Amino acid sequence: MPAPLPIAILHLDESCLGNGQDRATPGGAAGLIEVRSAGAIQRRDFYIHAPDTTNNRMALAGAIAGLQLLAGKGKRLKALLVSDSEYLVKGMRDWVPAWRSRGWTRKGGQIENLELWRVLVDSAARHEAQWTWVRGHQGHPKNEYANDLAVKAATDQVTSQGAVESGFGGWLSTRQAKGQFPGYDPDLDFTALERRLAGGEQFPLADAAD
Repeated sequence: MPAPLPIAILHLDESCLGNGQDRATPGGAAGLIEVRSAGAIQRRDFYIHAPDTTNNRMALAGAIAGLQLLAGKGKRLKALLVSDSEYLVKGMRDWVPAWRSRGWTRKGGQIENLELWRVLVDSAARHEAQWTWVRGHQGHPKNEYANDLAVKAATDQVTSQGAVESGFGGWLSTRQAKGQFPGYDPDLDFTALERRLAGGEQFPLADAAD
C-alpha cells in the first residue's frame, strides 16, 4: 500500500480596500499554513498584494499562492483549504466541475476571472485538496488571523518571500490576554481536522472547526 499523504491545513482570507468604488482598490490575500513535521505542528504565514483588484480575485490568487507554496516542497499533500469566501469555496466545489464539463463555459455569459480559475484548478490538482467554508468575522481565531494578515498586505502593499515564520502564536497570546478566544487551543483544533482528513472524511461545504 502507498504511504498516506502528508496533511496540510490552510486558513485563507482576502481583503480589498474600497471594493466596488470608482477608484483603484488595493487588495491583499493571506494564509496560515499548518503541517505536522517530525511529530510537531509547524505554522507558516504567506501574504500577497495587488494595487487594483477585487475581493474575488484576491480570494482566488491567495488560494493559488498557498497551493503553489505547498507544491514547492515536491510532495503531493492531502490539503484542507478553509476560507470565508463563498465565491472561492462554492466555485471549486460546485461551479468548476460544470464549467470544465462544458469546455470552460457557463450558461448565461463569460466566466468571471477565468484565467485565475484555470490556474487555481491546475494548482489544486497537485494535491488531494478539499475546500470548506467558515463564516468570517465570527470569532474563528485562525480565520481572524488570516484576515489581519490580508488587511496588512492590502494596506501596506507587501508580499511575503514565500512561506515565512508565523506570528500566530504571539497574535493569539495577545488576544487571549485581552479576554478573547478563552480556552482556545490551536493545536487541538489542528489535530481534530488532521484526524478527519486522515480518516478519509469528505468535508461538507460549511464545516471546518467553526
